Amino acid sequence: MSIFPGIHLRITLLLLSIICPGILLAQVKTGEPLPPWSEGYLDMHHINTGRGECLFAILPDGTTLVVDAGEVVPSSRVTPARPDDSKSTGEWISRYIQRAIEPLPRKEIDYIFLTHFHDDHMGEVRLAREKSEKGDYLLTGITEVGDRIPFKKIVDRGWPEYNYPKPMSSDPNMANYIRFVECHVANGATAEQFVVGSNQQFVLLRNAERYPGFEIRNIAANGTVWTGVGDHTRDHFPPLETLEADKFPGENQCSAAIRISYGKFDYFSGGDIVHSNAIGSWRDIETPVGWVTGPVEVCDANHHAYHDAMGEPFLKAVRPRVIIMQLWSASHPDHRTLQRLLDQSIYPGERDIFATNLMEATRVVLGRRVNQLKSHQGHIVTRVHPGGDLYTIYVLDDSSEAYAVKSIHGPYESR
Repeated sequence: MSIFPGIHLRITLLLLSIICPGILLAQVKTGEPLPPWSEGYLDMHHINTGRGECLFAILPDGTTLVVDAGEVVPSSRVTPARPDDSKSTGEWISRYIQRAIEPLPRKEIDYIFLTHFHDDHMGEVRLAREKSEKGDYLLTGITEVGDRIPFKKIVDRGWPEYNYPKPMSSDPNMANYIRFVECHVANGATAEQFVVGSNQQFVLLRNAERYPGFEIRNIAANGTVWTGVGDHTRDHFPPLETLEADKFPGENQCSAAIRISYGKFDYFSGGDIVHSNAIGSWRDIETPVGWVTGPVEVCDANHHAYHDAMGEPFLKAVRPRVIIMQLWSASHPDHRTLQRLLDQSIYPGERDIFATNLMEATRVVLGRRVNQLKSHQGHIVTRVHPGGDLYTIYVLDDSSEAYAVKSIHGPYESR
């Protein structure tokens, strides 16, 4: 990091504007739509539907990636649907993505990545409004997104057996998802099990040679964790045969985690990995994942910043400058977790925290800490500038499909 980060940032921006005037997008203004992606930028859209988690990314060469697309049953403890409930969650997500990929020559998704098999990340069949015309499955969450927008590859932690830590096909959501995957594989798509330690499962597909500093590293899944050396891994969970069936690791603990790197910029997404309030035991998968991930610029909060996630050891390891909380419940974020995120004694330095949703009941519990959040509502977009030295956070209005910019934060300097 520069000794004079403010001067370094200003010099960088000045050089970009003089030497490469076309590399900076048109000036972004609040109240107007975010200018579309262009070559060399890394855009990461945290799409807020009020019903679960979803990330859509356009990588520097135009390769596209969707991480999760959830849809939970509405209740008094769940945030309102955004923009409204006139359409299904999967349709709202699809419409957002279709708008974002307009500048791309191919109107498709290159990679769908499902971190784990919970409804707020994959969809709930009880909420399905339609059956697919392509196969014997219902449209909800990820199955609806994959039905409405062509995709090339789908990656999850269970393919093809879906039997870790125990068979899952009897669950209605899983049975529907498996039929969806099998249908698309039969029609030309590729399905793969997430390979821990690999940096070759999600690669740039258009002009990779132009971006040698870009990488997506698979950090962990199913209790297997990358060691940080080559593609070597180690098993963090004990062998299943040593455990009683009711002591098997839970779905959240099995979540797949990745680190996206672009030059000096790093981003972490770990689904719902947790420490399960058992830091130091094998049930704490979050801590070893943090150790091997290392410092990042932006972190998507684990398990929606619930009470059993974003523990002190993890935060000390990743030390994010920006934390994005994809929230959909009255219990998100937990007040103790938010206190940890803000605690300068855990790791020093500035940090900006953004929330996609915040229920009124949650605001009451959080008290004055809520005023320390940079956003309480909206789509949250991380736009990494070419080369990865700078990045900017935009909060977009989620009440309509105009997606007007509500606030602009940064540019931040990557460490």
